[in-house]
Order: sequence, then structure tokens, then C-alpha cells
Amino acid sequence: MTDNPFLTVSDLPYSLPKFADIEVEHYRPAFDAGMDEQLAAVRAIARNPDEPTFENTIVALERTQEGVLGRVSHVFFNKNTSDTSPELQQIETEYSPKLASHEDSILLDPELFARVDSLWRRRDEIGLDEQDERLLERYHTEFVRGGAALDADGKTRLERINAELAELSAKYNQQVLADINDAAVHVTDRAQLDGLGEEALAAAAAAAADRDLEGYLLTMELFSCHPKLERLTDRSLRERLWRASTSRGSENASTLLSMVRLRAERARLLGFDHHAAYIAADQTAGNAELIAERLSDLARASVRNARREAAELQELIDAEGGGFELAAWDWSHYAAKVRESKYGFESEALKPYLELDRVLFEGVFHAAELEFGLTFREREDLVGYHPEVRVFEVFDADGTALGLFLADFFTRDSKKGGAWMNALVVQADLTGEKPVVVNNLNIVRPSEGQPALISADNVRTMFHEFGHALHGLLSACRYGKTSMTSTPRDFVEYPSQVNEMWIRWPEVVANYARHHETGEAAPAELLEQWGDSGSFGEGFASTEYLAAAILDQAWHRLSPEEVPEAGDDPAAAVEDFERAALTEAGIAVDQIAPRYRSGYFAHIFAGGYSAGYYSYIWSEILDADTVEWFKENGGLTRENGDHFREHLLSRGGSIDPMESYRRFRGRDAEIDPLLERRGLK
Repeated sequence: MTDNPFLTVSDLPYSLPKFADIEVEHYRPAFDAGMDEQLAAVRAIARNPDEPTFENTIVALERTQEGVLGRVSHVFFNKNTSDTSPELQQIETEYSPKLASHEDSILLDPELFARVDSLWRRRDEIGLDEQDERLLERYHTEFVRGGAALDADGKTRLERINAELAELSAKYNQQVLADINDAAVHVTDRAQLDGLGEEALAAAAAAAADRDLEGYLLTMELFSCHPKLERLTDRSLRERLWRASTSRGSENASTLLSMVRLRAERARLLGFDHHAAYIAADQTAGNAELIAERLSDLARASVRNARREAAELQELIDAEGGGFELAAWDWSHYAAKVRESKYGFESEALKPYLELDRVLFEGVFHAAELEFGLTFREREDLVGYHPEVRVFEVFDADGTALGLFLADFFTRDSKKGGAWMNALVVQADLTGEKPVVVNNLNIVRPSEGQPALISADNVRTMFHEFGHALHGLLSACRYGKTSMTSTPRDFVEYPSQVNEMWIRWPEVVANYARHHETGEAAPAELLEQWGDSGSFGEGFASTEYLAAAILDQAWHRLSPEEVPEAGDDPAAAVEDFERAALTEAGIAVDQIAPRYRSGYFAHIFAGGYSAGYYSYIWSEILDADTVEWFKENGGLTRENGDHFREHLLSRGGSIDPMESYRRFRGRDAEIDPLLERRGLK
């Protein structure tokens, strides 16, 4: 234990974890020591004979968050999603229920809750400022939602449910990664890959070689619609790739059915009709019925658009003499053709102008400099958790050091699918810590010696995830529990979606969209075509997203008795439920699979988005309204960026998020800009 790097705060800049010293054998003892340390501190708070005060109870609780347990948790859970191993997965399986039980032992302590509740009842009398009251509110809410007010039998049952859910979630998460790797499509005939560019072919060959296979390997993405469906001309391979993608997850069927049933039981135990109601009560939406109504309204308009798009694609198939009905594996391919025909935009023509480092430095970082005055310096002397991780020091406009940004862009078999942001060190004035944040993406690594040319979708993901990073890096909050991205789930996507605005902003795109060999700027006509084509295919994009959001709500609006029985064929039970739920919602379009099907819907079964996947479009209401504000006020200027930073990004969750939005915007958000953007008005 004496050489365990988690036992003390790192002496590296910004308390960056000492990844070079961290070994697998350090995690278990650090988790054990961290839980013991926190529990001892919490028990001392609960049994303090002095009258509860904000300092001796709430601030004291806050100080327990970032000890040994906080340090090891931040590192472990980032490492386990970004670069896992059988040993790490075993620790996840072993410690997930232990950590759930540890949290319950705190939230269900009656003496501790009595102190928190006493302060909450007297909150108007004890002289709290805005940030203090918000912290007290979050702790009180956490205790109540965690079952502190239950009787002894209720608490015992809740502890068992939480432990079992933690174990099931870890199991689900590991199966998703296994399925992503197992579902990769192996191709030996190069002719079948007609349509893919040389760079994509080289990457597929490298992926095959990594697994000691001959030929080519088309690795999976987390979502249903594989991006290579757009370029492949061989219809049989497109079908094979689509079926491989959408048939994943059968091994997760019984796991997710158990999770849905347990979540429903827990919601009832805590006084809610279903899990969706339990989740909504602590979000900005506030009401599950309102969420369902909004999704239903959007779905009807979205499907109308999708059916119009399908008819247009079928016309092209017929005009080419295809002799077949449009299928799910044809959509992306023919949509690209229609886009090229209508707008002259061909996505492959743009890729030579989208080299990863140029997009990062001259696009993502450049926009942040124009908007906030930030500058970035790569720190090759600082080590990340994997050789591919790059570390950047971030400075404010006046040269003040803000924190560290870690970039982990490439896919690998040990990384889960998708893209996300994590915090390794949480900003808090209380502790004096500055933020250390990570962006993870899954860009296909180029073959040896080739440039990392990325797609327009990759560019969007880079800007999106860096929006989360900015939410963390610009945080200026007193307490860690309410800093950075610690906001309601249906608010947290908002700043990241706003950051996508700068992708095609003239002074930004002109800076990064340059040919990787010549440095020549992308032709104005090509960029104009890219912009003009942006709204095409909105019916498909909205429908696949809304189908997933509605599926999430459908699972989590069930009572325990309504959850399908697994029986002899749990995969069939899950598939039947999906079909019925999407049909009832009027969003069952044969040619469009939900963005995630239940068996690989990691957001809701292995992440923090259960009954909360609607958050993306809910946040997009704020995003679209914010874009209008920037346009009305002069666009990408320091004055606008500073206003956005001061009233919103820097606030994290330290005040009510919708109040921070009103202070930024001057009013509540309006939905019309979103409807216009998505063609749903």
C-alpha cells in the first residue's frame, strides 16, 4: 500500500494521475482504502454531537468526495471504458456492487440524513448564498431519492436492488464491447469493397492484420447504421454489414430485462409510478408525461419527413434500374447519391481537407481561442493512460493556467464504442483543484505512414465532445458536486451541441479545411455544398434518434409486472417488445432502425441515460435558441463568448441550470429554432 499512487494526491501538474506508476494491482486496495476512509469520515459527521451547520455537515460531506475513493474512481472508470482488459473487467464485476452498497450505506444512514434534512428545513434561516443553497439542495435531493426516508424493510430491499443493478450494468457493458468486436465483418475479396477510398481500404486491411486475419475487416460502431454503408456499392455486403450491426445484443436480453424490472421496482419503492417518472422528477423537464408528449409530437413530423425521403430514394433506385425495394442497408448509400445530385456534395471529396491534427488545432482549438481567448500547449512530458493519449495544457486569455485536456481519438478493441467526455480531476474552489478532462472518440486509425483523414461526422463529434470539455475547463464553481458538467442529464448535452455551431462558421472552417498535402484551402463551392446539404436527410436522422428515445421511455414506463418475461428465448421477448413499442408510437419505419437497439443501447443500460436519452433533443431546444442569439449578436466574438462563459459555462450546476440559461439568454428558450433546424415546423 505504501507505493499505491492513489493514496496521495499526485504531485504532477494539475494533480494529473501518475499513469506511469499505476498498475492493475493498485485498484482493489485503493477502492477498499477509499471506501473505508470515506465511511469513517461520513460516520464522524453523522455522529457529531454539535448542532448541524452548513460547514460541519454539508461542506464536511463535500470534502469526503475527492479523497482516495474519488481519485481511484475517476481513473478506473475512464480506463475501463477507454482501454479495458480482462483484469479490469473482473474488477468492475467485483467492485460495482460493492461501490453501490457503499453509497447506500451513506445515503441510508438515518443520523446523517437527519442532519441534512434539518438544514434543508432551515435553509431560509441559515444565511446561505446561491451556491451554498444549491449544494444543500443537491445533497438533500440525493438522500431522498436514495431512499433515506424509507423504513427499515424498504432500505434493505433498496440496497439489494442497487447492488444487483450495479452488477448487471457491468455485465451488460462488457457484453456490448465483446459484441462490437465479434460483429466485425471480415472480407477477403477486395472487389466487394468497391466504393471505399484507398485510405479506408488501408485502415480495413490494418484492422484485419491487427487480428491476424487476411484481407479486410470492417469494425463495428456502437450505433445501428454503419457509416460505411454510404460508400459500399456491393448490395449484398451492405446487407451483411447492416445485419451484423443490428443483430448484436442477443446475449444482453435477459440482463436488460432484469434491469428494467429492478428499476421499475425501485421506482415504486420510492413512490413513483415507473422509472421514467423517477428520472424526470430530477431533470429540467420535471415530468415524464411532458417528455412523452413532446417525443410523440416530434415523431409524427419526423416520420412524415422520412417517408418523403424514402420515396425520393426509391425514385433513384428505379431510375437506375435497380429492380428492388429500398431496404435499411440501402438508405445511406442512396441518400448520398441524392445528396450529390441535389447539392453536388460528395463527402469523400471533402476528406482530403479534413486531417485530424489540422481540425484539432486550427478548428476546435481555434474556435475556442476566438470565442474565449483560450490557448493550448501540448505537454509531451506528461503521460496519459494509453500511448495514444495526448495531453494539452490550457491557458486563459490573460495567460492564467486553466487545466489539462487529454485527447484519445482512435478506436481500439479495448475501447467501448461511441464518444464521451470524462473528468479525471474535478474543479472546485473548495479543494483548489483545477479541471483535468478527457475526450474519447472512435476514429479509425490510419494505416502506418498515412495521414489521419477524417469524415465530416468525425469533425462534428470532435466539436461536440470538446463542448463538454469546455464545460469542464471553464468551470469556476465552489464545490465539486455542482461544478463542470454536474447538471441534469437533459441539460448537460446543451453546451456540447452549441459548440457544433462553429464547424462551418466561415473564419473557422477556412482555417482548418485545408488539403493535407498542399495546404490549399477547400474550394468555396465544396464548402457551400457541404453547408447546403446539411439539412438533407433530417427525416432519417430525426427518426432513428427519436425511435431510440421512445424505446428508452417505453422500457422505463413499465411497472414490474409489465416487464416481459425472458422465458426460453429472452432475445425474442426483447425484439417483440421493441416492435410493439415502436409501432404503437407510430415510428416503426422498416428502413430505419433505432439509432441503438436494446441489446447495445449502452447509454441507458450501462451509462447514465436511463429514461434520459430524450435529453439530446431536449437540450437541442436550448442549443438552437442559443445559436440564434449568437447570430443576432454578431456571431463568433470574444464579447459573446465571455457572456456565454460568465452566465452559463462557468456555472456548471452550481445554480439552477434553467436560471443560468435565463441569465444568459434574457428569457426562457423557444422551440421554433429547433423545429426550423430539423424541418419539423
